[in-house]
Amino acid sequence: MVAQFVLLGIGAYLLGSVPAAYLAVKWSRGVDIRKVGTGKVGAANVLSAGPKWLVVPVALFDIGKGAASVWIAQIIGLNAAQQVTVGLLAIVGHNWPIYLGFKSGGRGVFASLGVITMLSWKLGLIMLIFPYLWAPIKQVALGVFLALVALPFLSWFFAGPMGIKDRLPITCGLIALSLMGILKRVVARRSDLSKGIPLGRVIINRMLFDRDIADRRLWISKGTVKG
Repeated sequence: MVAQFVLLGIGAYLLGSVPAAYLAVKWSRGVDIRKVGTGKVGAANVLSAGPKWLVVPVALFDIGKGAASVWIAQIIGLNAAQQVTVGLLAIVGHNWPIYLGFKSGGRGVFASLGVITMLSWKLGLIMLIFPYLWAPIKQVALGVFLALVALPFLSWFFAGPMGIKDRLPITCGLIALSLMGILKRVVARRSDLSKGIPLGRVIINRMLFDRDIADRRLWISKGTVKG
């Protein structure tokens, strides 16, 4: 069982590393998604870099990476701690993909959604719907941040009919998932648009809005990180 866990963990990382957004835009437009829009290799940036219809298959693929990793762990009988660990490795692959030199990965939002849904469909549904309640005011990124903050607390109540032996590792794993998602926002290289802005303000902008500056339109049109 240990060997299965190790092999599945490696496989989950490699699957998570497949940069669907990068490949889809490259194949359809011949464009490097890292040099367009926000510069992120994720489904959301496909809206800026490629045909908008590509967002759906890219998002589904990213969700599938996380979901498939946990599902296989469940099928072969791994325990709750091992399941959530395998899921985290799939997200690590998405965020720091080996195929892109361990950098330029996405934020792991959809990959995380796949992992969460396989651990608890109720929690997955909450994490899917809540961020998009902020869409009318174009603050989905803020909704994602709030969902990540609430995730560990919600997991204790929505992790399903399991005992504390399983509930505790899942909650701890989702704490790690939330911290990883927030960390990925914070540690990105600063863009030229953020020069002159205090570092503390940049960090707050990143945590809440996933961008260096408050102006969303300017960030999308000119805020791609260079270099």
